[in-house]
Amino acid sequence: MQIARMVNVRNGSDRITGTRFRGMRRLMASGLAALLLAVSLSSAAIAQNAPLVLQRHGRTISLEPYAPNILRVTISIDRTAATAAPGYGFVAKPSEQGWSYTRDVTGEEIFRSAKMIVRVGPAELAKDQVPQRMPLDVLNNQLREKYFGGPHKEGPHDDALQVTTADGKTLLHMRTWTMAPERPDVAHADAGATGYRVAATFDSPANEHYYGLGQQQKGWMDLRDHEIRCWHDYGAVGGENVCVPFMVSSLGYGLVWDNPSKTTIDLGFNGQNVWSSEVGDRISYFIIAGDNTDEIYTGYRLLTGATHMLPRTVYGYIQSKAIYPTQAQVLAVANEYKKKHLPLGVMVVDFLNMTEQGNLDLDPARWPDPAAMNRQLHAMGVDTLLSVWPHFSKGTLFYDMLASKGWLVHTPDGKPDSGWYKAVIGPNIDTTNPAAAKWFWEKIRDRYIKPYGFDYLWLDETEPDVDPAKDVFWIGSGTRFYNVYPLFHTASVYEGFRRDFGDSRRVFILARAAYLGAQRNGTVFWSSDIVSTWDMLKRSIPAGLNFTATGLPYWDTDIAGFFSPVIPADYHAAHKPLVDGSDVRGTIGNYEDYPELFVRWFEWGVFQPIMRAHGERNHNEIWSYGKQAEPILAKYLKLRYQLLPYTYSVAYRSYQTGAPYMRALFMDFPSDPKVADIPDEYMYGSAFLVAPVTEQGATHRTVYLPAGCDWYNYWTNQRLHGGQTIDVEAPIDTLPLFVKAGSIVPLGPDDGSAGQTQKIVSVKVYPGADGHFALFQDDGKTYRYERGNYSLTKLTWSDAAHRLTHEGAPAWRGPDASVVTVIGSSASGP
Repeated sequence: MQIARMVNVRNGSDRITGTRFRGMRRLMASGLAALLLAVSLSSAAIAQNAPLVLQRHGRTISLEPYAPNILRVTISIDRTAATAAPGYGFVAKPSEQGWSYTRDVTGEEIFRSAKMIVRVGPAELAKDQVPQRMPLDVLNNQLREKYFGGPHKEGPHDDALQVTTADGKTLLHMRTWTMAPERPDVAHADAGATGYRVAATFDSPANEHYYGLGQQQKGWMDLRDHEIRCWHDYGAVGGENVCVPFMVSSLGYGLVWDNPSKTTIDLGFNGQNVWSSEVGDRISYFIIAGDNTDEIYTGYRLLTGATHMLPRTVYGYIQSKAIYPTQAQVLAVANEYKKKHLPLGVMVVDFLNMTEQGNLDLDPARWPDPAAMNRQLHAMGVDTLLSVWPHFSKGTLFYDMLASKGWLVHTPDGKPDSGWYKAVIGPNIDTTNPAAAKWFWEKIRDRYIKPYGFDYLWLDETEPDVDPAKDVFWIGSGTRFYNVYPLFHTASVYEGFRRDFGDSRRVFILARAAYLGAQRNGTVFWSSDIVSTWDMLKRSIPAGLNFTATGLPYWDTDIAGFFSPVIPADYHAAHKPLVDGSDVRGTIGNYEDYPELFVRWFEWGVFQPIMRAHGERNHNEIWSYGKQAEPILAKYLKLRYQLLPYTYSVAYRSYQTGAPYMRALFMDFPSDPKVADIPDEYMYGSAFLVAPVTEQGATHRTVYLPAGCDWYNYWTNQRLHGGQTIDVEAPIDTLPLFVKAGSIVPLGPDDGSAGQTQKIVSVKVYPGADGHFALFQDDGKTYRYERGNYSLTKLTWSDAAHRLTHEGAPAWRGPDASVVTVIGSSASGP
C-alpha cells in the first residue's frame, strides 16, 4: 500500500508529505509512537517516484531524485508550485532507486544515496544556531525598526540545505532563499499570472571555481568574482550573451537552474553565490554530483537529452560569407575549391534570399534553379545549408493568416511585435505554439527541402531578436519565459525532420542562441555577429570554452569575425603584419593586418567542434587573403580533414556521455590548480592541447603544460614534462599544438572525402603512458547508430610493452606497421 497522507511530527509546524514509505501499513499498526521512532531513527526506502516533501510554516521543500547522483530541489510558499514538474528543457523522469530517508534526533532531514548525502536543517533552529549579524545596542535597533523593520514574509528563509559526497566532502551549501513581490514593471509585463522575484544564496568557498552558464564574451574563463547576466542579449558588450543556466563547479558538482526568466548569478562575492530570477513561483534547481566532470555531463545528458551525431560532412569545412547572393556565386566558389583540389563540405546560402521577408521562397532572379544547383553541388560531394529567418513582414504571403491565428510574437493586446526592425522584416513566428511550429516546419519541408534538395537549415534570429520582455508567447509572457524561444524554435525543425524522414537523414541546424536541452535538436550554436578584431579573437576562446562547458558540445565562430570594425584612414597595425595583404586590397581595404588575423583565427578554427568561415566581406574563401596566406590556410584546411577520424570519434563520445570535446583544462586536470583560470588553452578531445595565437605580430607565445603527464610538440615531436610554462615558437604558419603522452591519434586523407567511407591513413601513438582510443565508424548520414548500426575499433597502447593492439572492427588494410607510427624524440624538455 502507498500512503500519501501527511504525518505530523513536530506539533504541526513541520510535516512530511508523500514520502510513501514501504512497509507503512506495519508501522501504522504499531501506533504513532512507533511511527515517530522509525521516522526519526531509521532509514526508509522511498516509494516509486515519490519526492520527499517537507511542510514548514507555509513553506514547502521538495527533494526529488532522478539518479543516485542527481537530485532536484524545489522550494516555494506555494505547495502546488513546489511539487509541480520541472520547466521547459527537461526530458528525464524521476527515479528514487538507491535513495533513502532518515531524520536524526536534532530534527535534521537526511536524504541519501551511494553518491550524495543531502541534509535539510531543522525547521526551527536553536537560538545559538540562527545566523546573526554583529550585535547592535538596543537604541540602534529601535531606531532602525521604525524605518526598516516589520514582517518579511518573503525571506530570507533559513531552510539551509547541504549536499555532500557519500564520504562527507561538501559540494554545495544553500543558506537562504527568498520569494519577494515582482518589481512593478515586471508585474505589469507578466500580467495574468502571480509571480515573485526568487533567489537562493549558497556558500562560495575561496577555492571554488565556476564554468558554463552559456555564452559571455567578456574574456572570462573562471566565472568566479563575476556577475553573469543570464539572458539572451544580442547587443551585449563584447558580443551576444546566451543564457543556458547550467554551471559546473570545480568542487565536483553541476547546478542546473530551472527558471527561464532573466536570471542574475553573482559568483563569489562576499563568500556567496546568489542566483536570482526576475519572475517565478518557486526556487527550482538540480544538483548533479560527479567524481569527474564527464560524470556531471552524463547527468546533464540524462536530464535534458543527448547531443546527437551530426552528418559526417559537417565535421569538415563549411564555407560561407554574408552573403553569396546568387546561385552562380555559390557554384563558382564550390568549383574553385574543386579546381584547387581543396576539401569542402558545405556551402551556405545566407539570408536575404527571399523575394520578401516571410514569403519562404527563393528570389528566382537570383536563384533560377536551386534544384539544379544542389544536384551539381552534391555531385562534387558538397552539401548545402540554407538560412531561413523566422520573420514575417506585413503584406507577404502568410502574414495575414499568421496574425489572425495569433501565431506571431505579439504584445498583450494581440498586435504583432516587429521590435526595432523595419516593417520589411517583421515579427517572429511564435514556435512555442505547437500548431505554428508544425506549420513552419511543413512550409520549410515543402518549399525548400523536397523541391530543391537543401540539406541543412540555418535558423538565425533564435533569441528571438525581437526582445520578448513586453511580449506574449503562446506558453505565457515573454518576461516569464524570456530565454526559451531557441529551444522551441530549433525543436520545430528537428522534430519535423525526425517525424517526416525518420532515421534516414541526420539533422544539422545552425542557431544563434540556446537554452537547456537545445543540444538534443541537432543544433550547432555560434558566437553571433562578433566584430573582426584581435580583441574579439582573444575573447572568443574562453567564450567558447564556457559555452561547451555548459553541456552543449557544438559551438563555433564566424572565422575572423562577422562585422568589420570601422578602420581609420590613417590606420596601421601595431606591428608589421606577418602576412602581406597588398595583393588583396579589394577584400581588406586598409585593414592591413586582417589577413594575419584571418590566418590565426583559421588555424584555431581547425580545432573548433565545427569549422566555418563567415563574415561581411567582398570575398571570404581561403584564396581571398593573398598569396602568402593561401598556402597556410590550405595546410590547415587539409589538417582538419586529416583529423576527421579522430574528430568523428570524439564527437561520438560526446553523444555517449554528453561531455564536450572542446574541453577547458579544468575538465581533464582537476588536480592541477594552475589550470583553473587559463582562458586561451584547451583540450580538443583527450589528445590535443590547443594554444591559439591571439596577439598581432606575435611569433612566440607562452604555453602552460598541465601537470601529471608528458607532452609532445605536434610539429617537432619534442617530448616535454608537464607542470611547466614554456615559450613556444609560433611563426605565422604554426599553431602551438601539443599531444598528451599516451594518446592514440587516427588520421585520414586530406582530400575532403568527409561524406565517404572512413579511411585510415595513419595512426600516431605518443608513448609515455598507457592509452586507449575508441575509433567510431558508421554511414555518417543516418540515425541508425542509435540502434547499434556502427562499428568500433578499440585501440590500446601498452607503454610497458611498447605495443599497440586493437580489437573489434578492422579499421585499416594491410599490416599494422604500414599504418602505425610510434612517435619518438631524441630531445627531452627540462
